[in-house]
Amino acid sequence: MENIVISIGGSVILSDDIANNYFQKLKKTLEKLGNNYKFYIVVGGGKTAREYIKFARKMNFNEDFLDEIGIDITRINAKILSNYLGLSEIDIPKTTDIAKSISKPIVVMGGTIPGHSTDMVGAELAEKTNAEKFIIATNVDGVYDKDPNRYDNAKLITEISIDDLIKKYGTEWDSAGKNIVIDGPALKIINDAKIQTYVINGKEINQLENVILNKDYKGTVIKK
Repeated sequence: MENIVISIGGSVILSDDIANNYFQKLKKTLEKLGNNYKFYIVVGGGKTAREYIKFARKMNFNEDFLDEIGIDITRINAKILSNYLGLSEIDIPKTTDIAKSISKPIVVMGGTIPGHSTDMVGAELAEKTNAEKFIIATNVDGVYDKDPNRYDNAKLITEISIDDLIKKYGTEWDSAGKNIVIDGPALKIINDAKIQTYVINGKEINQLENVILNKDYKGTVIKK
């Protein structure tokens, strides 16, 4: 059985425009593929975390404390998804080692410690579980040449090297709640561990299934 790690942005799970049947579709897809794959899902904090962090930053709290606020929100989001998937008897893992040790076919977790986003948690988990694929499910269709939420002429990049991403974004973490496609610490792990990574629109469940099954999909593959 192959391991698949999915990092789902909080803005995908609990966005303003998310359809009520999104969770149903996600659950159905995971169950359908469950005979051949074990899924590790890492849930982000999204807009809610960013709003809390923005408020707390105005009160001059340090970055570690701001990160801790975001981590708390990711775990709440993870608990919501975990309960919906029928995993409510399992506490949300606080480390990737704990997540790796859980024998259930689906494992859901949030953030771990300050200094990175849940994308890095996903990358770390993909490395530790020798995952076949690491899928970053965000609220855009993949990696673009510029922010598609700000520029109508932004172009989707279907294939990009990890080296190019590191040159553009670096490998550091400098700000809690930073809203980027992939954070620097995650890029470092992806590069060092040579993890096969994809970026897709997490709201499009069919794209998630296509990536897992090696079918044609809309998104970005990060070349090792």
